[in-house]
Amino acid sequence: MPEGDTVWNTARVLHRALAGSRITDSDFRVPQLATTDLTGWTVRESASRGKHLLLRLTAPDGADWTLHSHLRMDGAWRAYAPGERWSGRPAHLIRVVLRSPGAVAVGYHLHELALVPTAEEDRLVGHLGPDLLGPDWDPAEAVRRLGADPEQTIGEALLDQRALAGVGNLYKCEVLFLRGVSPWTPVGAVPDLTGMVSLAQRLLAANRGRWTQSSTGSLHRGQTSYVYGRRAQPCRRCGTTIRKQELGERVTYWCPVCQPEHPDAPSPG
Repeated sequence: MPEGDTVWNTARVLHRALAGSRITDSDFRVPQLATTDLTGWTVRESASRGKHLLLRLTAPDGADWTLHSHLRMDGAWRAYAPGERWSGRPAHLIRVVLRSPGAVAVGYHLHELALVPTAEEDRLVGHLGPDLLGPDWDPAEAVRRLGADPEQTIGEALLDQRALAGVGNLYKCEVLFLRGVSPWTPVGAVPDLTGMVSLAQRLLAANRGRWTQSSTGSLHRGQTSYVYGRRAQPCRRCGTTIRKQELGERVTYWCPVCQPEHPDAPSPG
């Protein structure tokens, strides 16, 4: 699941593979960049901002540019050794290929691909809230933004990247379970937004640097989550059957006993 920690990990993989290298060939397979040629450009760094990946480059004329991509639900970058077989995804999903003397970076099913001057990155990511894994993480600002619409359900608010950048559906479900809050609770009725924001940051930080996302502390298959992906299975705390229901544009998983309905919340059905 490409959430903030996955994108952070991906940025590190690309940084190790490409940073400091000169691009020897590029191949863009999207209409808006089809004629773009990055041959001779140097990769300065690879960084993440929430769920956005920023590959920062220097052109031969010295100008700084950023190749932006968004992974959404199904995007991925893979780094291969020269000559290694590309085994990440089907070939028809490839959107960009960057070759350097030491590595080949392949982007699969990427979204919102754009090449912009680095000084204009804010056009693409300036709307995002504080990044849970960023050096500028600001929990107070995240709480302020999260509480801006007190009538919105907390399940929807946690997914709003304008409030805090990096939380996806998995962490939304797990944070709400661990805090004992129903996903349908209005933001204004959540007793401790600061505690919720702090827990979200700790969970993402704990999974940084590994590909297995766990909120339980276990990395064993089938034991990594409390509620996410566990519809009709018993709650690990109370044994009640975990439920699954649409909330906004996404599904949510919750335990109706450990996360009781708030009196002001709409019924999940």
